[in-house]
Amino acid sequence: MKKIKTGIAQGRFHIIHWGHMEYLLEAKKNCEYLIIGITDCDPERAYFNYDKTMHDYDRNNLLEPFRSVNNPVFPFTFYDRMKMIKDALIDEGVNPEEFDIVPFPIHKIEFLKYYIPINSTIFITIYDEWGKQKVEMFKKIGFKIKILWERDMSTRFTTGTEVRRRIINNEDWSKLVPKAVYNYIIENNLHEKLKRCKS
Repeated sequence: MKKIKTGIAQGRFHIIHWGHMEYLLEAKKNCEYLIIGITDCDPERAYFNYDKTMHDYDRNNLLEPFRSVNNPVFPFTFYDRMKMIKDALIDEGVNPEEFDIVPFPIHKIEFLKYYIPINSTIFITIYDEWGKQKVEMFKKIGFKIKILWERDMSTRFTTGTEVRRRIINNEDWSKLVPKAVYNYIIENNLHEKLKRCKS
């Protein structure tokens, strides 16, 4: 199989679980160099409007990343997610010189050209309508697309929502994430931070 020169994988990665790793490792198999884009990387590049509610929240909680008006706190910053992805991929034997991690402003898609090479190929996995919409959205602005697989939602290994739910409810979640991710969360006390931020 001839590898694509530069490939792109993207996602929110709000707790990097084994489902994410399957996607990232398959993407890396298909390209010489992988760029991993983290979406919702900061308040101006996320799915909600930067409004008065958010400004008020920021003023009172300067060190807490804002997520949305309905779920305003999230403990995993861009840096946290970047570190977890990097550590997990290296643990899986991926050469750190063969990938990079960048912001990926999917909700302000006109800015993508400032973060990733225009001549790259975006790898997509489809589980729902959002996956299909992304294919059309990326094609529309001129990116090449490679669909790695299309599956039913019931086949997903897990979700970030499920991992976070288990952490909040003191259930076992260690087998749902790579060891490097588990260690990073524990060492940085992010599991306790998540419990405090659940409401």
